[in-house]
Amino acid sequence: MDLPRSFTIRESSHRIHNPFTSDKLATLGQALSPPPGTRMLDLACGTGEMLCTWARDHQVTGTGIDISTVFIAAARGRAAELAVDGRVSFVHGDASGYVAAAPAGIASCIGATWIGGGVPGTVELLRHSLQPGGMMLIGEPYWRQKPPDQATAEGCQAIGSDDFLPLPELIERFGDLGCDVVEMVLASQDSWDRYAAAQWLNIRRWLDANPDDELAGQMRAELATAPARYARYRREYLGWGVFALMNR
Repeated sequence: MDLPRSFTIRESSHRIHNPFTSDKLATLGQALSPPPGTRMLDLACGTGEMLCTWARDHQVTGTGIDISTVFIAAARGRAAELAVDGRVSFVHGDASGYVAAAPAGIASCIGATWIGGGVPGTVELLRHSLQPGGMMLIGEPYWRQKPPDQATAEGCQAIGSDDFLPLPELIERFGDLGCDVVEMVLASQDSWDRYAAAQWLNIRRWLDANPDDELAGQMRAELATAPARYARYRREYLGWGVFALMNR
């Protein structure tokens, strides 16, 4: 049970595995201002940057779950680096069925709603771990512009234009699920650039160090096409944001 090695190669330098910068992650924390001692559960936590920095900045406690052994090891190292390893912990496991032993004040899934089969299933999964009056955080793509054709949708890593919703319709979807949207922080094109472009340098450095690896051909082909594909499609058409929800 692990992520494909290509994923961890691609994002080897990333502390945040989505199109957020550290400034945007801090902005989200400041906007929510969780009281000290707030218990958090972060499903598909990646390398744990949200839990670790919020434990440092807002004195939250919590647990992160991720399927990647590489990311979980990095998250534990980051917690030790920030001296918050007594406040947060990280578990290697499948987040798709994980329910917290004790209800959390904040339950999150940032950029991995596939664990619940989409937004509705992920909201329901998070509800199982949420204390009354608690808050859910969902990170999700949306269309900045509806793709004009199938090639554009596929260039945004979608099967078709129905995979994502425009921002107003995504917010309405949360309402249909019985949630109030109480805050949001959106990625910008600049923060998308930082997420995507850093992957290209990670791949190139890995290729230079591992020219005979069995994945070298696959990663070389990706590097040859990814920058132009990103500039042509995802940067212009795909938005991304984190949405704070509370049950009605």
